[in-house]
Amino acid sequence: MIKRIAANEALRLTKQYPVLTIVGPRQSGKTTLCQNTFQGYSYVSLEGLEERNLALNDPRAFLARFQPPVIIDEIQRVPSLLSSIQMEVDTKKQNGAFVLTGSQQLELMESLTQSLAGRTAILKLLPLTIYELKEFFHETFPLEHYLYRGFYPRVYDQNLNPTEAYSFYLSTYVERDIRSLINIKDYLTFERFLKICASRTGQVINQTAIGNECGISHHTVNQWLSLLEASFIIYRISPHFRNFSKRMIKSPKLYFYDVGFVAFLLGVERQEQLVSHPLRGALFETMVMGEMLKHRYNAIRGSNLYFYRDSSGREIDCLTDHGMYCVPIEIKSSQTVNDSFFETLHYYRNLQNHDASGVLVYGGMSSYERSHNSVVSYSELFEHRERF
Repeated sequence: MIKRIAANEALRLTKQYPVLTIVGPRQSGKTTLCQNTFQGYSYVSLEGLEERNLALNDPRAFLARFQPPVIIDEIQRVPSLLSSIQMEVDTKKQNGAFVLTGSQQLELMESLTQSLAGRTAILKLLPLTIYELKEFFHETFPLEHYLYRGFYPRVYDQNLNPTEAYSFYLSTYVERDIRSLINIKDYLTFERFLKICASRTGQVINQTAIGNECGISHHTVNQWLSLLEASFIIYRISPHFRNFSKRMIKSPKLYFYDVGFVAFLLGVERQEQLVSHPLRGALFETMVMGEMLKHRYNAIRGSNLYFYRDSSGREIDCLTDHGMYCVPIEIKSSQTVNDSFFETLHYYRNLQNHDASGVLVYGGMSSYERSHNSVVSYSELFEHRERF
């Protein structure tokens, strides 16, 4: 079994809060993490019809049947149960009484805010990290391996064919979740929309252009993007604003949580195709951004990821905001470091008038210092996580 970095934080949080809620994409390992970390807990999944009906129709009987400490899987299936859990934890005042998991952000987070504010800790569990895979397999795979296979645990646990696995993932999870949130009548158009989004991973969102390609309205584009966010398929990062004199780009950038799913949506069927794929750079950037986000979430920190672009075309792929200063990060898939990679890092350092050095994340295997910046291998992001 692949050990998850978040396991220790999950244990700590159950000692401090009555409820721990673990949210993340379907198949990201939430259930496995819970069952292996909280072995003294009973377990129930609300995917089961009998348990779900009992929780819906008689929540008191449900909680009497599955008494704390208990893991309740897929809590978003019965969000009304959270009110009864609130009454239970307020009465018994026991830390670690409930561990909940959920795979939809929208309704679940609203319900948590209403019913369990101040009572639950929240852990966002994304798919595996490169570090977790290195620790388990005792090796670092070639870059194309990660870009093609992605990071969903079952792909590695069962040595699945990634193209098949993501095809099934799309039809059994993504379609079902989307349809549970909204009635999409023309799913072929939605699938085309999803593939167009994949071709724009790492780019500033142009909703008009996406809508024109799909033949849907600007309103529908925005609605479908929100649905993909709610289902942990995509996320958006915002441009970072300082009191700089230049006009700034205001639209967010689009990223997918898992690079393997993007490769599938782009029609990649073999690892070798990614050596010279025209979107290799965008896929690499998607992977690196995802890795940085995973390390933040695994440490129970929120996202601090932004980007910089001004109207003259100067761009920093990523900025990590640390309050008093920002760390500029350039992301290049090349295995060879070129002096030109540092130009925007130097520009931004002078712009914010701060001594913090920048970071270049690249496709090579060695990490070192160069030109007053840190050059970091994609395979060693965990070791340099405090920079992010």
